[in-house]
This record gives sequence, structure tokens and C-alpha cells, in this order.
Amino acid sequence: MSRLDDFLVEDVYVLDTETTGLKGAPEDAIVDIGICRVDLEAGTVDTVYSSVVGHDVSLWNEYRRTAWIFENTDLTLEMVASAKPQGEVAAEVRSILSGKNVTSFNTEYDLGRFLYLPPWSLRGVFTECTDIMKAATPVCRLPSQYYGREYRYPRLDTAYAMIVEGDPAGINGVQDHRALSDAKVASHIMISLRRRGLYSLR
Repeated sequence: MSRLDDFLVEDVYVLDTETTGLKGAPEDAIVDIGICRVDLEAGTVDTVYSSVVGHDVSLWNEYRRTAWIFENTDLTLEMVASAKPQGEVAAEVRSILSGKNVTSFNTEYDLGRFLYLPPWSLRGVFTECTDIMKAATPVCRLPSQYYGREYRYPRLDTAYAMIVEGDPAGINGVQDHRALSDAKVASHIMISLRRRGLYSLR
């Protein structure tokens, strides 16, 4: 159940990043970021920010240039090349999230492997809240193949299908793997967990 101090906080900012790979910075880079503001008590989700992250792709190696994200979504290398520069996006994100409560679906990835590291360096800028993915794990109850772990972490689309009634994020059964859309999906998972008394901020 939610702790008493949770009731003093209405807004939680849910972010998602799309990247060139799973290794983390500096081998990989963020190429898309989306942020939603969630009023947990009202159960509302508002778009706060969405941007493709610009890079000089002429300096990239083949690993980055042929990343999964460019082969399997509508995000293209050309969009990244012509987008707002990474430094500008990072400054805008820092301003938006400063002093806020922030989480994601897999904070160890989005925050630990990218946003807490240079050039974003957002550690200490906001208060990190409970990982939505980890809160969803004992609800989805997907058997783990690893010894010592009862359940495995659910994928975003799996958790959404299993936990959320209807389709409030409007994805029509298909995760498009773009940052803002995925942030909306994660936001609605968090709201559904909260309504069942299964999500607290800490």
C-alpha cells in the first residue's frame, strides 16, 4: 500500500528513452526522449516533452548507424542527424525534471545507463521513484528462468496488456518503441498499479 508521504505528492514524471543499443553510455547514445506528467490520484497523463536527440551521425561507427531502433521503428538516422542537438535537449530535460519526482519502466536502464551519466549528468537533479517495471513484476508473475528469482521482469507491452484495462495509451495492441508513446504506456501501468494499492513512490 502507499505510504503516508505519497499522498502529499500528486505529480510524478514518467520518462522513456530510445537508444542505439543496450550497452549504455558511452558506447550507446539516446536518440529519442519523451516525458509525461502523471497525477496519480486523478489518474491523468499529460504530455510534457518529446524530442528526437540530434547527433553528428557522420562520426558514428557502423554499430550505431545500424542500430535496432533505426531498423524496426519509424525513427531514422536522418531524423537524428537533423534534430535539435543533444546538449540543447539535455538542458531542456534538466529544466523540466529539476526538483521533480521521476521514474520510468526500467530505471536501471534509462537512468543508470544513460541519464545519470555524461553528457546528461542528471543524478541529484530529481528524486528517483519506484521503478514501474519492478512494481509490475509480482503482478504479472511471469516465471523466471534464473535460479533464485521467482519472476522475471515483464516487457512493457506485456505489462500493459496484463495490468491495464482497455487501451488508454491508444497503442491499439502494438508498441511502437518511440519514447513518448512508451512513456504514456508506462504511465498508465503505474496508474493501474496505484489504483490497486500496488505502487508507492518509494
